[in-house]
Amino acid sequence: MPAHTDFDVLIEAIFQGEASSARAAAEGLLAANVAPLQVLNNGMLVAMRKVSEKWRANEIFLPEVLMAVEAWEAANAAVQPRLTAEARQDASRGVVVIGTVKSDIHEIGKNIVATLLKTAGFEVHDLGKDVPASTFVAEAERHGADIIAASALMTTTMPYMKDVVEYLQSKGKREDFFYLIGGAPVSAEHATAIGADAYGKSAEDGVQLALDAVASKRGRSSSH
Repeated sequence: MPAHTDFDVLIEAIFQGEASSARAAAEGLLAANVAPLQVLNNGMLVAMRKVSEKWRANEIFLPEVLMAVEAWEAANAAVQPRLTAEARQDASRGVVVIGTVKSDIHEIGKNIVATLLKTAGFEVHDLGKDVPASTFVAEAERHGADIIAASALMTTTMPYMKDVVEYLQSKGKREDFFYLIGGAPVSAEHATAIGADAYGKSAEDGVQLALDAVASKRGRSSSH
């Protein structure tokens, strides 16, 4: 087990927006035989929680957040291939299509959730950013998804989350998919108001909700 300070180097590099240092720190931990999931949980996610807390407290601003995002992505480039390789060793727990809603170009939260879902054994299809409702549904059908996961990072794009529900209803397919939403301005109240199935307050929360949803679906299937 590495010393606590080894994780601190990675955390600080991400928080300071030092992309090359963040990748080097992640690679150093992996070279020391630290499990990629530990690098993610004990370093990268800790750093992004710190960024989120400081941003919400107005102690850092958008340029610093964007630099931290770049550093996180640099570290993730080192860790992701190892996470994906480990996830392939397990049978898929379910299939998820995930994306950021129409008119929203922010991806960091969605990317973190997608990474954790892969680590948990899900088959994940990342649709990227600015995804219209019709694409969420078409891709969910194409991949035989269990879950549609949508993210919004702005209050002005949150209404597009409801479009997914309405599009599913118009196609008579609302009951075919578990609809999970999340993002900084999103709330449980918003999920209820638009008819989503669940709201993930954090990336980890979202993964647990996805696991619960698939377990419940399979439980219902086996009872018939």
